[in-house]
Amino acid sequence: AVNKVMKTEFIYQENFTNFQELNLKLAEYVYWYNNLRIHGSLGYKTPVEYRKAE
Repeated sequence: AVNKVMKTEFIYQENFTNFQELNLKLAEYVYWYNNLRIHGSLGYKTPVEYRKAE
């Protein structure tokens, strides 16, 4: 499921001119995914919020 989400939300939405740009945008996406994006399967919390609540 994570790979499908990453493709849909990130890979197919971006154009990369070089490897450095890919690395930077990927790091930004991973931060957003873990810290800002809510997940229905986690009770509409971010993964970070969910881990803190355990």
